[in-house]
Amino acid sequence: MNQSTTIYPGEVFADTKAFDTGIRQLIPHYDLMLDTLVACVPTDARHILDLGCGTGELSLKLLKHCPNANIVALDYSPRMIKMAQSKLEKTPFSDRITFIEADFGAWANGEIKEKIGSNFNACVSSLAIHHLTDEMKYKLLNCVAKHLTSGGCFWNADPILQESSQLQEIYSRVREEWTSNKGTTIEKVRSQIGNSQPQGYSGQDRLTTLKNHLSMLSSVGFKTVDVPWRFFGLAVFGGWI
Repeated sequence: MNQSTTIYPGEVFADTKAFDTGIRQLIPHYDLMLDTLVACVPTDARHILDLGCGTGELSLKLLKHCPNANIVALDYSPRMIKMAQSKLEKTPFSDRITFIEADFGAWANGEIKEKIGSNFNACVSSLAIHHLTDEMKYKLLNCVAKHLTSGGCFWNADPILQESSQLQEIYSRVREEWTSNKGTTIEKVRSQIGNSQPQGYSGQDRLTTLKNHLSMLSSVGFKTVDVPWRFFGLAVFGGWI
């Protein structure tokens, strides 16, 4: 595969096998971001929904963190699902995760609700929801709120729109330094990126501010919203219903 390969939004790299390494070169503190999200999920959670599971990195961390949890892992990319399945098959957790190839935008619109289930103790997402328009983000959060148990939580690790152009410039420089410290360059990593085309309800990056994210969470019924981690244009945010 090469850069001309057409991929879905969120797949990022033309070769799916390059994702786990490439994303750690491209996104500063990727594992710390996911680990922070996982720490916010109660260890006694039993029913978890992972929206846009990708290669299964977040699901794998959650299965280790929550010993009695079963996870429904949703992604619209057959390539990502295949890689995640292959990864989880090599672990002791393979019987505690169910993969569903579907678009979470369609779920938000009530088109596939019978496939996903309900009464989740927690819902999570990483590097996925920012591909939706703000209107669809709101619909998705509203749908999540309706499918959580009382006291359930939602946590999202995602890029956000910075309100300061100065901070955006600083973040760009920090990212270049991060990639350099990983032994490569932004240019080399980006040369592996595929040609992303809209798929379903998702498109190219459609970032919104952290303030807007928190406002949407509150407006759909989350009683407590918070931001346990932020690094320039990246954040972990969510709350409890």
